[in-house]
Amino acid sequence: MASTADFRNGMVLDLDGVLWTLIYFQHVKPGKGGAFVRTKLKNVLTGQVVEKTFRAGEKVDAVRLERRPVQYSYTDGQLYFFMDQQTFEMIPISGEMLGEEQLKYLKENMDCEGLVHDGKVISVELPQFVELEVSQTDPGVKGDTAQGGTKPATLETGAVIQVPLFIEEGDVLKVDRREDKYLTRVTS
Repeated sequence: MASTADFRNGMVLDLDGVLWTLIYFQHVKPGKGGAFVRTKLKNVLTGQVVEKTFRAGEKVDAVRLERRPVQYSYTDGQLYFFMDQQTFEMIPISGEMLGEEQLKYLKENMDCEGLVHDGKVISVELPQFVELEVSQTDPGVKGDTAQGGTKPATLETGAVIQVPLFIEEGDVLKVDRREDKYLTRVTS
């Protein structure tokens, strides 16, 4: 058991049998009435985000999730199959559970992290930084830009990000997938 004073971003809570990740919290002490904690919670399985208010000092069930290495193998339409690197078991995860933000950066043989609860992988997280090849981009023409300009580039997985003008097709880029942001060119 934990109280609202123990809240930290990333903490996993069990509320009525459903696992939620704490993505935001704020302690509020109004001039009148008791203090409370305003939170934003993300469902570990579905990705749904909800807002919930707790009374200050309220007890909640904190859950520890293990992290285990998994590797993406293939998809058969709706399900994406990951191989557990410890047990070599194939784990099916639905596309809704992975979420659009992750799917646009997922490629075969990518090493990921599986979130384990009660000995079972319940969710998968991709690495924050991924290296992907540029499959299509327009030639960069520096025009009337005072600073360096950018242009859209389509990566091998279908994701589209803004890149500097000097990036060409075939370049391998390091991308921060959480912010859809170009970081650096790995090779050319």
